[in-house]
Amino acid sequence: MDPEVIVTNLHQRYTGVSGTINALLPVQSRMLRIGFVGTDLPGARLAESTNSENFVRLSLWQAIKLSRKKLADGRYRIWHVRRDPEMIIGVFLRDVLQFPIRLAFTSAAKHRHSWFPRWLISRMDAVIATTPEAAAFVPNTTKVVFHGASLDRFAPPEDKRSAWQQSGLPGKYGIGTFGRIRPSKGTDIYVDALIQVLPDFPDYTAIICGLAQSSEQAFKQAMVDKISANNLSGRIIFLGDLPLEDIPRWYRNVTLMVACPRYEPFGITPLEAMASGCAVIASRTGAFEHIVEPEQTGLLIPTDDVEALASALRALMSDPDRTITMGERGRERVSANFSIEQEAAGIKDVYTLLDESVGKR
Repeated sequence: MDPEVIVTNLHQRYTGVSGTINALLPVQSRMLRIGFVGTDLPGARLAESTNSENFVRLSLWQAIKLSRKKLADGRYRIWHVRRDPEMIIGVFLRDVLQFPIRLAFTSAAKHRHSWFPRWLISRMDAVIATTPEAAAFVPNTTKVVFHGASLDRFAPPEDKRSAWQQSGLPGKYGIGTFGRIRPSKGTDIYVDALIQVLPDFPDYTAIICGLAQSSEQAFKQAMVDKISANNLSGRIIFLGDLPLEDIPRWYRNVTLMVACPRYEPFGITPLEAMASGCAVIASRTGAFEHIVEPEQTGLLIPTDDVEALASALRALMSDPDRTITMGERGRERVSANFSIEQEAAGIKDVYTLLDESVGKR
């Protein structure tokens, strides 16, 4: 099998970028011939098992060797890169070694890049921005394509009202936040708001699902100590860095999901939560203002505002029926506007433009 598109994941840790690639691979491999280079992902294994005729794993060296020649039909092979080192490799292959390839890059950052990434991005044949705000920082944006969530992987339980009972944790309802534990993600804001609110709502338990790296252990310990000092250790629970296959279950278990980062380029967790039937409280950063419909699928709050989060929590925790209805609408919204299939189709449109642009650079 001769891949039309080389997808790179040259990073050892599982990051937000990795999560996007992970979700896309099984879908893209139904549309195109995909070669995957880099750190293994569950999505790569799924693509390999379900679409083996359209999916192949390659070492970086194998991908480079393949890319010395055009595809059999005369088209240039596309490398879809998402990180600076991957852009560097692509530019070297195309511009120095004169390989017949085209380079596509996905940009999520909502700030001005430093000079070297700006130069690298300027050398891309196509740039996909994940939001209009991200596109504003990249003059050569080809298309805005929002990230999507898998409606198969992230799905609501049969009965959201009783789902928390499957968790084995106390209470009738669950609240969750998902992702890395660090200041930029606002984990401390979440904890501080819960400390204010939980004593008034004995039916609720909160979870924190995500990795705290060694550099963030002191940050995490300060929260653990604060939770303990307020006698809430049994109701605000750190689940740790769970296996990827376990995360959808916890989205199904919780009724309400909170995403309150201080800064976020995009932020996929609200989409995953909404696909799972959760109402969402999100801060006004990332793509959250595009994703969450206030009063319909959840609530939006200012960034870095404990009191606003506490108020939003009280509003939804005091009315579980309203919260569950919001979660049902959230699933409908993701299905209509933010499915992983829609993201894959938007990316494929960009690949088609690249096929048509050969010889125009």
